Amino acid sequence: MKYALSLLIAGTALATPVWAEDLAVVGSWSSLPLHNEYEAPFWGTTLPTASGGKINVELTTHNQMSLGLGDVYPLLGQGVYDVAMTVADYAVADAPELEGLDVPLLALTADEARAMVDAARPMVADIYRDRFNAHVLAIAPYPPQVVFCNAEIANLADLEGLKVRASGRMTAKLLEALGAEGVNVSFSEVPGALQNGVVDCAVTGAGSGYSAGWWEVSTHLLPIPLGGWDSVVTAINMDKWNGMDADTQALITAEVASGFEDPAWASAQDALVNDIACLTGNGDCPSGEARSMTLVEVSNADFDRARDILTGEVLPDWAARAGGDWAARWNDSVGKVVGVTIN
Repeated sequence: MKYALSLLIAGTALATPVWAEDLAVVGSWSSLPLHNEYEAPFWGTTLPTASGGKINVELTTHNQMSLGLGDVYPLLGQGVYDVAMTVADYAVADAPELEGLDVPLLALTADEARAMVDAARPMVADIYRDRFNAHVLAIAPYPPQVVFCNAEIANLADLEGLKVRASGRMTAKLLEALGAEGVNVSFSEVPGALQNGVVDCAVTGAGSGYSAGWWEVSTHLLPIPLGGWDSVVTAINMDKWNGMDADTQALITAEVASGFEDPAWASAQDALVNDIACLTGNGDCPSGEARSMTLVEVSNADFDRARDILTGEVLPDWAARAGGDWAARWNDSVGKVVGVTIN
């Protein structure tokens, strides 16, 4: 009997690596393409397979867990779960310096946006280490954050006097400077808010708005990136990370770059073109049925006005709130890439 039990134990040890790493992973919005096309396949299949069974993942999302969006990273730092990802702007109440990652209007293409992110990454790594006891693994984009309106608009100036849901604090400051009223509404509550007149317009990614059915409660689409690219930061609890051996750390670092981050960025630019086509019917829609929102053309005057407000008012305001040497660090990194200096 003892011999048989010994064989059973030995067999179990051979079947399950003694060095297996279990990861509890909390993804971003479960209904959106970033999660369904990139996060879920990577954490559910790609990384466990690449590890040869060394890494086991239990995956859920913050909305499935009913987590407050501002709680995602603080709970990560406390070790409630091992890995988490959500929009960086959701964490700026705890880390105002993090607003410098996703600045509106400075990147008009995916390549420009990634250059900004790469430049900001050392700052972001320091912020997550110091504020959230976490190590940054990846920064991936949602498509540019554009403006959905359930009101007739013909240009940027028509936002004046309207109530607009912003996608982040810096965007809210920009909207207020344009004469709009920034309103704080969670993503899931926006369709009802648009339908009931709580807001006239709302900012989110074109693809996110299409997937969430915002076209049902809005009529006009202004495709100016007033909300930046809504960078989604993937981070791992620092204690969990430091407890891993160097080979496991190297494997996760390499795989998350090639299997998640790079593909998400590669699709970002085409996604914007396709999403606008899906929302307006101007072009082919690969995601499903095309809708019939009115596409509002963005003029050079619109863009120039918004950019002047950004550099003259919004960025200096952020620098004052962030304090310390964050403006100087931003100027020496992101600012050099985009040709903007905060005075």
